[in-house]
Amino acid sequence: MNDLCADIGYKSINHVGEELCGDHVDVVEESDGSTVIVLADGLGSGVKASILSTLTSKIISTMMAAGLPIEECVEAIAGALPVCSVRGVAYSTFTIIHLLNNEIAEIIQYDNPHVIIIRNYEQYDYPKTEMNIGGKKIYKSTVRLQEDDVFIAMSDGCTHAGMGGKYNFGWKREEIADYMQALVAGGYTAKNLSTMLVDECDKLYGHKPGDDTTACVVKIRKREPMNILFGPPSNRDDANRMMSLFFSKEGKHIVCGGTNAEMPEAPPPKVSDEPTPENATETVFEPYKPKIRKSGTGCVTMINDHLYEGRFTPRVNGKRISKNVYAKTREECEEKLAELIKTMKAEIAAEKKKAKQA
Repeated sequence: MNDLCADIGYKSINHVGEELCGDHVDVVEESDGSTVIVLADGLGSGVKASILSTLTSKIISTMMAAGLPIEECVEAIAGALPVCSVRGVAYSTFTIIHLLNNEIAEIIQYDNPHVIIIRNYEQYDYPKTEMNIGGKKIYKSTVRLQEDDVFIAMSDGCTHAGMGGKYNFGWKREEIADYMQALVAGGYTAKNLSTMLVDECDKLYGHKPGDDTTACVVKIRKREPMNILFGPPSNRDDANRMMSLFFSKEGKHIVCGGTNAEMPEAPPPKVSDEPTPENATETVFEPYKPKIRKSGTGCVTMINDHLYEGRFTPRVNGKRISKNVYAKTREECEEKLAELIKTMKAEIAAEKKKAKQA
């Protein structure tokens, strides 16, 4: 096993008017350190779609974790899924990301938008092999993992976002890839990246999703060793030896408990005996004083040297809702933020007017 690990995050929103989501994500960790991630999208929306996607993801993740081939998984799904009484078919799309010892990723895709891979902050075009299993066209890929690789799986609710509104044919996969490429450079966690993508889809739907929408992000990063100390030694005379051993371990250190806090502190760092250069001068600290923004204009934050985040958090029906925009320059971010604020204020005003008329 190498020193890589997977940070996994996902988020879903329901079709407007539905209590249950027709998409389902299942994550199973195997005993050998491998991980199976399955994103399934059931036919239609509501209860039926939720049952189809849940069964699909559970069956596939369990069988794949047991080492069974994809052919047997697909056959098992075809025999287990209930047939829709309206459409007369048992149907659920799926995307599988199988991480083998955090060294290799096997990607298996059926009828979902193809997985987007960001490598070295650029879009990575990976090879795909087409297979026909039980009359279903399935694509399989094998990718050797590298640090900072980002895998973005999604249901077709993401590519349908904005259809008939901002986009004639929805939000194309290529456009989603461009959007996520800019966000990945910000160093966000997998959960944050999936949330940002789904929130943007929700915005394109006008906050009334026309389809269940799910995004699952897998981010490959280096392991970060963590050491936790809880409970003092049975023999108080061993405190110094235990503390020395604990703090000699690589990585971060967490000390729990009041008794541990009273144990001897680690020795202070040695002060260098070397003389100070005669020309050394004391650094004068001058705090940065940002400009004060007017109320109702949102805020702009610099994430790094090539990514800015704009945020607007108005109060709607007594609750704070937050919406974000992202850009590569502060000027572009200010423009996007101003457009967002104008749109949201118009929507809020329309809702208030509609409420008064009712």
